[in-house]
Amino acid sequence: MKRYLVGAIAAAAIAVAGGANAATTIKIQTANAAGSFSLKYLNDNWVPKLEAMTYGNIKIDIRPSKSVVPHRETPQAVAAGILQGDNNAVAYFAGRDPVFGMLGDLIAGYDTAAQKQMFFRFGGGVEVLQAAYDKLYPGKIHVVGAGPFAKEAFVSTVPIKTVADFKGLKLRSPEGMAAEVFRRIGAAPTSIPFPELYTALDKKVVDAADASSYTNNHALGFNKIAQYPIYPGIHSMAVLQFVINQAVWDKIGPNGQAALETWYYAAWTDMTRATELQDRKLVALDKAGKGTPGVKIIDWAQEERDKLRNVAQGAWSDISKQSPLAKQAYDAHIKFMKTMGLLN
Repeated sequence: MKRYLVGAIAAAAIAVAGGANAATTIKIQTANAAGSFSLKYLNDNWVPKLEAMTYGNIKIDIRPSKSVVPHRETPQAVAAGILQGDNNAVAYFAGRDPVFGMLGDLIAGYDTAAQKQMFFRFGGGVEVLQAAYDKLYPGKIHVVGAGPFAKEAFVSTVPIKTVADFKGLKLRSPEGMAAEVFRRIGAAPTSIPFPELYTALDKKVVDAADASSYTNNHALGFNKIAQYPIYPGIHSMAVLQFVINQAVWDKIGPNGQAALETWYYAAWTDMTRATELQDRKLVALDKAGKGTPGVKIIDWAQEERDKLRNVAQGAWSDISKQSPLAKQAYDAHIKFMKTMGLLN
């Protein structure tokens, strides 16, 4: 009996060791800069949860923007296995196919981050994004999910109270849809990586920026140098994708896949709510003069918001004609927005 017990213990030890050796670490690069609220929130609250959920079999290592590869090269890195995953901004890849601009930031379309998250999960957004990657990197990338975590607060060094105030402004904007809409209202958009934005604002390279949530902008000091933020945001909800190298996805198997997908949706929903609460707290402090000195928050009138959406709708339609996948994304957006009562 003693021999059997010793043998069983030894076998169990070997099994545990084998499980430990089989653990998969998923290294991903995100769109968020080091020091941002969202990156810290994920690392502090959700990175440990994935390891716990999978009994140590799957670990995730979330890196800041540009820490491994340039911000526009993450899909190639995932396809090649340099990164095991990516949590980058979809709009960065609009130069590859207009579909990425259409999916990455449908400017002035949705009213809340939750609506756009629903589009990706239930309205066909994930399926179109997967089709785009199947075209570019067949069999190399699996789309777990995608969506914004906040409606972005526009940061500006000058007051912008109307659509007309954009005329002549130099501003930071993602490529694709966002840049096209801003050009149509008279601005001069340029694409600047998020980690370089503070310097661009400080050195007057740009007057304003399509940046991130009010909380992230505050954490990174943007409101100290661009003191006319627009809140609630007028335009943008940048979509961040969560994609995994296909070989890694296959390796973790059905149980690991279910755990990773569940983890992503839980983490993203939680971070969306935490960001909104933090946004509201910071806005209240700034409005009361108890937050960042000198900040003057601008809230656009509904009339001006409607003008921007009308311009944006023309851009949506025109860009949808630039590729079959862009048309597929456009049709999915329009159908879902009508379901949600956002369009007639």
